[in-house]
Amino acid sequence: MNLQLAIFDLDGVIVDTAKYHYLAWMRLGDEIGIEFTKQDNERLKGVSRMRSLDILLEIGQQERTALEKEQLASKKNGWYVDYINQMDASEILPGVLPFLDELRGEGIKVALGSASKNARTILDRVGLTDYFHAIVDGNLVSKAKPDPEVFTLGASLLNIEPRHAVVFEDAQAGIEAALRANMMTIGVGDPHTLKDAHYVIPGFANFTLSDLHRVLAR
Repeated sequence: MNLQLAIFDLDGVIVDTAKYHYLAWMRLGDEIGIEFTKQDNERLKGVSRMRSLDILLEIGQQERTALEKEQLASKKNGWYVDYINQMDASEILPGVLPFLDELRGEGIKVALGSASKNARTILDRVGLTDYFHAIVDGNLVSKAKPDPEVFTLGASLLNIEPRHAVVFEDAQAGIEAALRANMMTIGVGDPHTLKDAHYVIPGFANFTLSDLHRVLAR
């Protein structure tokens, strides 16, 4: 494989903002009388904000109007933004920065493919924005993963064919999206959960660009 582009999901791959999503959804659940657990939160990985709200309401067996849903989602996002505005570079996951440096050193393009509408804010807060040649987030796409739009758009913006791209993802929906985009997939996390990925790593702490080239050469 002629690697020209590395596409990264954000939450759980570059930084762990899942904890802030969980706190905000749990706070919203408390306010509207729904118990929201960490196990419930696993269902929200890689899912859009409005679909996440639908899941929360399903858990509580509640129904709301479209307007009420917009208001609830906005309230949750306001709390989430308050949390992420306190982030700094210490929240970059281990090994990510050296790996990005290696990619830059070898001239490989780097893109973000995230459902988050706050992706740019997070990258700015942790000081990683300049590493990305393209940032595709929830403000640019209309279809959530597992639809491949978020990844195909990233490749398209950089004029790179999907077969020359590798995607790093921590959610099954993201792996499915990358596969549907005809891209190489590297799961980040649990091999059982990410069993459809071409290869799975626990994180970037002990993963280098040389390791990636060996995986791609298989």
